[in-house]
Order: sequence, then structure tokens, then C-alpha cells
Amino acid sequence: MAAKKIHAIYTDDDLLLQAVNQTRAAKYHISEIFTPFPVHGLDHALGLAPTRLAITSFLYGLCGLTVAVLMMNYMMIQDWPQNIGGKPSFTFYQNMPTFIPIMFELTVFFAGHLMVITFYMRSKLWPFRKAENPDPRTTDAHFLMEVDVDNHDVETLSKFLYDTGASEISLIENEQDH
Repeated sequence: MAAKKIHAIYTDDDLLLQAVNQTRAAKYHISEIFTPFPVHGLDHALGLAPTRLAITSFLYGLCGLTVAVLMMNYMMIQDWPQNIGGKPSFTFYQNMPTFIPIMFELTVFFAGHLMVITFYMRSKLWPFRKAENPDPRTTDAHFLMEVDVDNHDVETLSKFLYDTGASEISLIENEQDH
């Protein structure tokens, strides 16, 4: 079964944002948008749900803080306590002011590195994966909106997209396995 899609190319991000609003208001389904840079407000215009990546970043930071506290407590208090610079090594809370930089650095380290891994997994970006960019111009200065044709008339949809400000429109037929 072949699924028909229309690729509409826009040359301005504001024009794209306005076209997305008009296309959604006309009840056409936008399957994907390719942009050379993040467009502010595009996720809201597409009706995408807010991301939960900030929550995962916070949880990764807590893991880093926990590892830092446990590591320093074991190394500096339990395993090999030393009197460094006149600071006693009897308890963790007595030495905590000197441990704050290490706790901060491990919190940032865990959050940063695990967020990169999470982003790659969420985006399905694996090593040696082939790029799925349908038009190389979208990495430079053009914006592409991919609209599903479904049961709509191609001529009517094309005219509608030209009226929204598209500079170029092409019909694409994708082979799908069903």
C-alpha cells in the first residue's frame, strides 16, 4: 500500500509557523516538520505534548548526587580517614563544606552524560544510522512540512498549501509494509 504525502517547502520560519496553524485549522494532518534550527512556538502550534526530559535530568542529577555522597563517605570517612589541613574526618556532615564542589560536579556530570544517552535513545539515533532527511535544503535555510494526503484531493491540498505561502510543493508516495 502506498501512502501519499505532500512536501511543502517554506523559506521563512514565521511563514512556516503561520502555515502550520492554518493547516491544523483546516483539519489536515501534519506528519513531520524539518527545520534547520529550532523554531520557537512550533511544538505548541503542532499540538505536541510537553516533554518530560527535564524530569529525567533532575532524576539523573539526584543519582549523581547520591553517588557522590556515598563515594565520599566511603572513601574519606570510612575507608581511609585523614586529617587534611586540620579538618577532622570523624563524620560526613563535619566535612560537607569541603565536599560541596565534588557533589556539584558529579551531579552535573551524571545529568549531562545520561541526558545525552537518553536523547539519543529517545530520538533513535544509533551509530551508523542512515539520515531520514527528505530534502537536504532543510539543513541550511528551508523548512519542510510533510502533510498526509489520506482521502483528500491532491489538487485542493496543493492549492491550500500554496495559499499558506509554500514556495515549492511535491507529491511523495512512500511504500509501506502492511
